Amino acid sequence: MSRRPPTHRRWTAIVFAVPWAAAAVLRSTGTERGFPLVPALAFTPYIAATSALPLAAALVSRSRGAAVLATASAAVLTAAMRRPTAPATPAPPPRGPRLRVVSANMLHGRADPAALVALAADRDADVLALMEVTPEAVSGLLAAGVADLLPAGHVVPAGEGQPAGAGGALWTRLEIRGRTVVPGRFGQPAALLTVPGAPDVELTAVHTHPPTSSPAQVASWVEDLRLLPDPEPGVLRVLAGDFNATPDHAAFRRLLGRGWVDAAAATGHARRATWWPMRVPHPRLTLDHVLVDPRIAVEGLQVVHVPGTDHRALVADLRLPAAG
Repeated sequence: MSRRPPTHRRWTAIVFAVPWAAAAVLRSTGTERGFPLVPALAFTPYIAATSALPLAAALVSRSRGAAVLATASAAVLTAAMRRPTAPATPAPPPRGPRLRVVSANMLHGRADPAALVALAADRDADVLALMEVTPEAVSGLLAAGVADLLPAGHVVPAGEGQPAGAGGALWTRLEIRGRTVVPGRFGQPAALLTVPGAPDVELTAVHTHPPTSSPAQVASWVEDLRLLPDPEPGVLRVLAGDFNATPDHAAFRRLLGRGWVDAAAATGHARRATWWPMRVPHPRLTLDHVLVDPRIAVEGLQVVHVPGTDHRALVADLRLPAAG
C-alpha cells in the first residue's frame, strides 16, 4: 500500500499553484488595478501556456487541493485565450469604398523611413499613421517621398518637456477637412478625411502611455485610454496605433465595450503579436491595434516587419459604408 506524501509537500504544491490561480482570477474578473498587476497581465498568454506546470506538481505530490486549483486555473486561462474580444463586422456588409490604413510605431524615430514609405506604396495605402515620430524621422520620411505619395499631412511634435519621440504623424492621399489632437500623454494627431463615395472618416494615430514601471505610469495609461473618442452616429471613426494594451487588459476590453470593433479580432487574429524585442525572440505581445466604428467592415489585417523598430506595422483593409 502506497504512503501518502508528507503534508508539507502537498502544501508546497498548493502554494506553487497560487500565481496561476491569481492570474486566472484577475483575467476572468477584470479586477487588475495599478502596478504591477496591469503590466503583469500583458503576459497572460505565457501564463496560460505554462499552466500545466502546477498541475504536474500537484500530480507528483498527490495533492488533491493543488490539482483542483491548477485544473481550474488552466481552464480559465485557456478559455481566455480562445474567447473573441470583439464581434464580427456587421451584416449586411457595407458597400462603400475601401480604406487601407498602415500604422506603425517608429521606436523614437529609429524605424527606417524609406521602408515605411515603401510599405505604404507597396500596399497602396490611403493613410499612414505613425507614433514615436521625432523631427529627424519627419525629415527622413519627407526625403523618402512620403509627401509625394501621400500629399496631405498632420504632424504633431512632442510637447514641451516631452522626449523627442513623443510626436505623432498622419499622411494621406485623401483630402483633410479638419485637424485636431486627441488629448493624452503623447502627440495623437486626428484628421477628418474626405472619402469619395463614403461619409467622412476621422482617423486618430493612437499612442498611450506605457504602463510598465510605476503606479503613475499605469494611471496615465488608464487616463489615455479613457480620453480616446467613442464611436458616435455623426462621424465614422478609426483608431490606429500603439495602445500599449493587450486583449487581456480589462481597461482595453472596457474601451472595446464603448462600441469599438478590434480589426484583429474581427479577422480571427486577436492574439497576433505586434511587439517583441529586437535582439531576442520573446516575449511577444499584442500591443498595437486598429479599432473601427461598427459600421465599418474589416476585410483584412496584416502584421509586417519594419527595420529599426520593435513594433510591427499593421496594414488594415477596411470597407466603408456608402454615402447616403
